[in-house]
Amino acid sequence: MRWRPALSSISINLYYWETPGRIPFVALLYALGGALAFPVGLTLARLLSRGRHWETALAAAFVCLLGATLAFTAGLFALQYRSYYAEWHAPALTLTWALEFVFTILTALCQFVVLGIRLYFPLGFAALIAASIWFARQRR
Repeated sequence: MRWRPALSSISINLYYWETPGRIPFVALLYALGGALAFPVGLTLARLLSRGRHWETALAAAFVCLLGATLAFTAGLFALQYRSYYAEWHAPALTLTWALEFVFTILTALCQFVVLGIRLYFPLGFAALIAASIWFARQRR
């Protein structure tokens, strides 16, 4: 494999993404997932760490931001995956369509867990640590 210059994300290039034309879309999907998850994760972290030490606030922020980011990004990934395969599915609101819908979403979530989470490393993980420290320092 040969190294390619960074187009949009260091993570994607570290894994030798095969279709460079799709990198901006994938980067946008992950950025949108993180942006949608940030206020939800912070709210959950505030609820869990209310009145506790800064160590608890740091851990709560880390876990809540991580969980919310993965959930929102996986949801967006599943919606995009579903929209791609909808062309070959049965007519809407039939039993066959419902089964295809459920299994397409489950397949997308499995693929996200296996292939998609790694794209958050190393930049996403560093951002998660920085946001968690920022949150814990704000609580003091």
